Amino acid sequence: MRYENSAEIFEKAKKVIPGGVNSPVRAFGSVNKSYPIFAKKAKGSKIWCEDDNEYIDYICSWGPMILGHNNERVMAGVREAIEDGSSFGLPTKMEVELAELVIKCYPSIEKIRLTTSGTEATMAAVRLARAYTKKNKILKFEGCYHGHSDSLMVKAGSGLLTDGYQDSNGITQGTIKDTLTLPFGRMDLVKELFEKDDDIACIIMEPVPANMGIIETDAEFLKGVRELCTAKNSVLIFDEVISGFRLALGGAQELFGVTPDLTTLGKIIGGGYPVGAFGGKNELMDMIAPVGDVYHAGTLSGNPVSVRAGYETISELLENKDTLYKELKEKVNYITSNIEKISEKHNVPVCINKQGSLFTIFFTDKDEIKTLDDVIETDTEKYAKYFNVMLDSGVVTPPSKYEAHFVSAAHTKDDMDKTLEIMDKAFEEISKM
Repeated sequence: MRYENSAEIFEKAKKVIPGGVNSPVRAFGSVNKSYPIFAKKAKGSKIWCEDDNEYIDYICSWGPMILGHNNERVMAGVREAIEDGSSFGLPTKMEVELAELVIKCYPSIEKIRLTTSGTEATMAAVRLARAYTKKNKILKFEGCYHGHSDSLMVKAGSGLLTDGYQDSNGITQGTIKDTLTLPFGRMDLVKELFEKDDDIACIIMEPVPANMGIIETDAEFLKGVRELCTAKNSVLIFDEVISGFRLALGGAQELFGVTPDLTTLGKIIGGGYPVGAFGGKNELMDMIAPVGDVYHAGTLSGNPVSVRAGYETISELLENKDTLYKELKEKVNYITSNIEKISEKHNVPVCINKQGSLFTIFFTDKDEIKTLDDVIETDTEKYAKYFNVMLDSGVVTPPSKYEAHFVSAAHTKDDMDKTLEIMDKAFEEISKM
């Protein structure tokens, strides 16, 4: 592989963009590369960089490309939408149709408000929870990322952890005081906290954490949290920006049979274009302006191009739900079962966590990875070696051990077999470390 063009672009980028990238994990620093690859185009399961290298892609834009890059149905809808106009500052019929489609897939959502990003959606959901309960504090779980608004940047998962810290600078002590954190999965600690503090407006959580790598969820924990929030008059917010439509058509809440009060969504509901949303019970959502006095606004909320891309993506998922999700799960099982064989072959121990169309490879001697501390203790250098051997051989994987691999409907058996051949080579190299 040649990287001269990407290296040259990165040198230019550093002069005009902080760190040369517009989102930190793209810098590739934690995987021991001095510059990232710069994407040029993509189609199906493949992506090409500015040096015209071709890669099998397991980033999938961090989730939304569940149908693969530049899916024909999605692109046809986008072309039609662009020709009609890219932004109006007025409502459109397609916003209503997308809202109806999402509500059809998520019975917990009775009304939904579109936003421009997942960060905006979670920020608004927390504000709404505080207004509804008239309480001040929020509880989140260590290593779970809910966007970069101030209240949610405490112990905030992958992006920060990749760069070696857990809390962002620039947040007031008052904000930090109102954001409570606990290890994910510790129901005993959650109960203890609620017994001591009656000022907790909400629990916001990834029902399946995916921002410290995938953490496999215990359904009883989700049910326990649901029951506690009901008993203590706190709002339960499921952040399904990643898990939504990825684990099942109705996300983790369908998979585990647990109903939140509010749900935040993103990624897939824009089909790869900028979008987010939050929705839930009527009694909560009717508190939002212009009906109520909880303010939320956005000039580009419900952008017609994003909305059309999301509508076509979700329509495709809905129409093929009986086969598509089964096939995605089978693909993940095929890859991960063979990784385990490769691990044994080269005596390179790993723990693989998976859920739906996502999986994470942790280089560790531990049999289970269940907490943020477990993840932090996994081998960063081995993951970096894995990443670089894969990249140099034509497969792009997440440039951080704290992220998930994403599989799409466009990944073929040949793609997966080629991936596994290269993984065999990567594990052989790791065994020499």
